[in-house]
Amino acid sequence: MGNYIFLLLVLASFFGLGKLFAKANIETWKAWVPIYNFYVLAKLLDKPWWWCLIMIVPGVNILMYGVYGFNVARAFNKPSNQDLLLASVLPYVFFVKTGFDPTAKFVGLTKFKIEPSKLIKNWVDPIIFAVIAASIIRGYFIEAFTIPTSSLEKSLMVGDFLFVNKFAYGPKIPQTPLSFPFAHHTLPMSETKKSYLEWIKLPYFRLPGFGSVKNNQIVVFNYPDGDTVALGFQDMSYYQLARYIGYDNINNPNFAPDQGNPGRKIGKIVARPVDKRDHYVKRCVGIAGDNFEVRDGQVFINGTMQAMPEKAQHFYYVKTYGHLFSEPGYNPQTGSQESMPSARILDQLDINYPEMTIMAESKDSAVYRLNMTVQTAKAVREMPGVVSVKIINEAKGVYAPSVFPHNPSYGWNNDNFGPLLIPKAGLTVPIDTHNVCLYEKVMNTYDDGIHQVTKSGANVLYDGNPISSYTFKQDYYFMMGDNRHNSADSRSWGLVPYDHVVGSPFFVWFSMKYAENNPISGKFTLSSFFKNSKDGKFRWERFLCYVKDGTLHSIKIPFILSIVAIWGFSKWNTRRKLKLEKESKK
Repeated sequence: MGNYIFLLLVLASFFGLGKLFAKANIETWKAWVPIYNFYVLAKLLDKPWWWCLIMIVPGVNILMYGVYGFNVARAFNKPSNQDLLLASVLPYVFFVKTGFDPTAKFVGLTKFKIEPSKLIKNWVDPIIFAVIAASIIRGYFIEAFTIPTSSLEKSLMVGDFLFVNKFAYGPKIPQTPLSFPFAHHTLPMSETKKSYLEWIKLPYFRLPGFGSVKNNQIVVFNYPDGDTVALGFQDMSYYQLARYIGYDNINNPNFAPDQGNPGRKIGKIVARPVDKRDHYVKRCVGIAGDNFEVRDGQVFINGTMQAMPEKAQHFYYVKTYGHLFSEPGYNPQTGSQESMPSARILDQLDINYPEMTIMAESKDSAVYRLNMTVQTAKAVREMPGVVSVKIINEAKGVYAPSVFPHNPSYGWNNDNFGPLLIPKAGLTVPIDTHNVCLYEKVMNTYDDGIHQVTKSGANVLYDGNPISSYTFKQDYYFMMGDNRHNSADSRSWGLVPYDHVVGSPFFVWFSMKYAENNPISGKFTLSSFFKNSKDGKFRWERFLCYVKDGTLHSIKIPFILSIVAIWGFSKWNTRRKLKLEKESKK
């Protein structure tokens, strides 16, 4: 309904624009030609012709409508605060109102060439156009992200600040264009207030990009399981939480599943459109049409084992003489003194503090679970007091309830998963009561709108009709983190549809540690600016780096030389202009 109302408002604005054109002695038919009408209006207002091009951009064009409205109000001698407010907020209505107003005369904007209002000249105009420009860049070209979780550690790390290239696979047109600028799904200073309105909904459409998603590329995408969210537990999958506590409990907003924090309740359950779901970043290990499988922690594509990412991490059991990786400490969760992970040792090894677990301890020995790369595991194996270092692998056939498809008929876990045929657009697969759980979410939610997929005896029903096969409408991908044993990825929640793909990380401009992961070196002190990456908060080697498939390539020297060259040219050009001015005065 909102789309139809908006269309009526736009048509009404064209009608009103025709009346305004008539007042300015311009043919009224020009008001009915989309984009061209705003080109004519820009010329009438003596504004840049390219303003009309902004009207093509969904979302941003709504802001630009208000800019046009503000200038139209002044140009047609309606400069009162009431008229300016109406023209900026509801230009569609204002165009019609002014078109029928006999007192409205076209006088132009000549008297505003030197802006009488310093507030508008110095603040309002620059801010509005900065927001418009930034919205276009952020929405269609490059967007800034931070890495929030350790899923890709140590390839892309918690605390990396990076830019994502949206033209890598083609920028998506926003499906909910009415939204607060620069906010994703919630308003600033709030954890629950929506930053968008769904009065207008646009269909999925993607502009052409530089390429397609390929195996082993790192991809930013909208989290598929984020279509439904419990506002009190936004850091968890709604569906995973529901499986653990039951759907009756999760639909009770006052239920508190976290016994350690009884004040944290489920809260309201909300649905989010695709473009407002959380952004995740993972490595694409399987593309559309691949037969994907994990055997003893190794990824196989179409039966061929794939190379492990260079900085992939796994959980290891480490047995030691004495308490090498722990020390006496205070546990705030239990409120007592007990053995705690050694922040000093873990910091030296660059192992995230929360990812270490004390499995067993005696007076003279201990067993720890450490999350490490192969290189760190080798270093730990050579440490005095280490008895053994053994990688953890979940045995084949052992069913893990947290692993997709969450069905005991499939005894899959993180280390032994599949085989799974990844859907490809146009591919038809047989569907029965056994394998329907693999593609149910694809069929009832992702592929072609909302449908009902149920089982009735030996039949699978699609919107009430028995089916024995299904043809997929779009491509899908299997995403995994390089932190193989500590990553919520496609092994947890399934496949990623192509319409959820956002872009690819291409540049890390800043990187720092957080104290919760690195309790010693992650603390901020002024001395951090003079410490190396191992001992201080800042990871200097990760500053100003180009990213390719998770590997960072420093461009610090070219970047610094470019800045110096631009500064030098600017100084030379300023002196040249001053010299020419002096010569012209002689």
